[in-house]
Amino acid sequence: MPERVVAQVMNIGDYDDVQAMTMLAGEEYLRTVLRWAEIGQFTPRSWAYWHYRLGLAVPGYVPPMPVRRFA
Repeated sequence: MPERVVAQVMNIGDYDDVQAMTMLAGEEYLRTVLRWAEIGQFTPRSWAYWHYRLGLAVPGYVPPMPVRRFA
């Protein structure tokens, strides 16, 4: 599942990893990975960073992280 690998790089990759992945995958693909992220794939810090970097957040508001839902 390539989305999981991309999410892991987005979460724990260093600057060079992130730059290379952004260039290879493109920002739209990274937005898709972030929108469909599973619970626990991102830390709160990386979640906020990527939302701001990809233009998915407005100043002072980052969408909530994925949460577990029980039926």
